Amino acid sequence: MSNRTLLNLKFVLCIAPLMSSLAFAANAANDNVLNVYNWDDYEAPDTVSNFEKQTNIRVVTDHFYTNEALETKLLAGKSGYDLVFPSSDFVSHQINTGIFLKLDKSKIPNYKNLDPVKMKFLSKLDPDNQYAIPYQQGTTGIGYNVKKIKEIFGNDYVVDSWDFIFKEENISRLEQCGVAVLDSPVEVFATTLN
Repeated sequence: MSNRTLLNLKFVLCIAPLMSSLAFAANAANDNVLNVYNWDDYEAPDTVSNFEKQTNIRVVTDHFYTNEALETKLLAGKSGYDLVFPSSDFVSHQINTGIFLKLDKSKIPNYKNLDPVKMKFLSKLDPDNQYAIPYQQGTTGIGYNVKKIKEIFGNDYVVDSWDFIFKEENISRLEQCGVAVLDSPVEVFATTLN
C-alpha cells in the first residue's frame, strides 16, 4: 500500500518539566523512584532499564496519547509525577498555572550543550528557559493511500491543499475508504493555548 505525507501541520517540541509539588520531588529522591508520564513509544525499549542500572533509581512510567489527557491529569492535582512531557503548544499555559517547579540547572551538567536554536524557540514559551528543556521534535501531517485517491478522484487529481479534507465535497467522497483524524485539536488545527 503506497502512502504519502501531504504536508506538515505543526512543529511539535516536547519538553520535560518537573512537577511543582516539592513532596513529589522529595519522594523521588528519598525512595529512589522517579515517576514519569510520557508519550507512548517515546523512549527506546532499553532507556528505562539503562537509566535504572546507571543511577540505581527505579522508574515508574505511565503513558498518555494526547496533550489534553496529560493536562487534565496535571491540573486535577496530586498526579504524583516527577517528570512529564507536554508538547510545546501546552507548556506556556501549564507554566502559567503554576504546576511546575523551576529547573535546577546546576543539577543538569549537560544543560550547556542544549541546541541554542531550540532553546531560543522554547524561550518564547518558557521565558528564560526556567521550566522546560527540549526532548524530541516532530511534525504532524496527512498520510493518504495514493491508489485509493486515484480510484476515487481520478488519475489527474493532485493532493496539494487542506481542501482535500476540509471541503465537504472532498471528504464525503473519502467516506467509502475511511478517514481518521488525531484526537487532539492543536494537532489538527493551527491553534495554541497561549
